[in-house]
Amino acid sequence: MEKTRFAANYRLEDQVGHLLRRANQRHAAIFFEGLDNRQLTPTQFAALIKIGDENEVSQNRLGRLTAMDPATILGVVKRLRARNLVATRPDPHDRRRSLWRLSGDGRRLLEELVPMARRISRDTLAPLARGDRQLFLELLGKLT
Repeated sequence: MEKTRFAANYRLEDQVGHLLRRANQRHAAIFFEGLDNRQLTPTQFAALIKIGDENEVSQNRLGRLTAMDPATILGVVKRLRARNLVATRPDPHDRRRSLWRLSGDGRRLLEELVPMARRISRDTLAPLARGDRQLFLELLGKLT
């Protein structure tokens, strides 16, 4: 019996969303393997990096910096706080807000992880020719 295509001119394998999802799955697998079982997700790593970059940051600002909505970033930071990687204090200018900063453990962990993260990025891009890697990143940047 011959297979017929539902949509003759549409191949899922050629669609940008499908390809981005597959590339993200590949990167996530490389990420988890590359962190040597540190029990940290890519979103948690992104939050730690940005908290470290900012020294102290509010929930809204961290959400904007990491492209996460407020509920998601709050959950991420709660998990980081539970591991004593992030500390909080009330914002002295607005008591309704909390400011987040790296704890000593969080700072030490990031010092270990940054070289690993560089290696993970290299491994993710390894299938591309050296000259295509920067172009690929620039093109992705245009989509975000």
